[in-house]
Amino acid sequence: MSEISLSKNEKMIYIIRGQKVMLDSDLAELYGVLTKNLNKAVRRNIERFPEDLMLQLTADEFELLKSQNGTSKESYGGRRYLPLAFTEGGVAMLSSVLTSDRAAQVNLAIIRTFIKLRSFLAIENTTSDKLDELGQGTYRLFKIVFERLDSLEEMVIPKE
Repeated sequence: MSEISLSKNEKMIYIIRGQKVMLDSDLAELYGVLTKNLNKAVRRNIERFPEDLMLQLTADEFELLKSQNGTSKESYGGRRYLPLAFTEGGVAMLSSVLTSDRAAQVNLAIIRTFIKLRSFLAIENTTSDKLDELGQGTYRLFKIVFERLDSLEEMVIPKE
């Protein structure tokens, strides 16, 4: 069995309604099952997938998603139902519904991808905060320098 690529998983994570999610068709591809079979397993265990773990995309969200990707994926064509989107918790919950060895490996890879993205965002926020602090300190330093230059100028070049 081939190793599951984290970078490929990153490209399958979308922001929908302010949450990082993965689509049912992308997850089905990773798990090596048909989308309809993944969704059947979810529907049989719907009590495990409350709103904070799984979203049903609206028609507008689905159209926007397709247009943002430039072209429609083959798996998007011919769908009878709007896609389901799973949050990180929803992906973890899929491991209790899909119990194959492949499902366990895929879940680990996906969870690691979410963790990697979360740590990247934390680093980005910390860096941004540090740059803001540096910018404020630099502004104060330049203000002092210019005030001193102004006072030196007044001493050297007397006003008429």
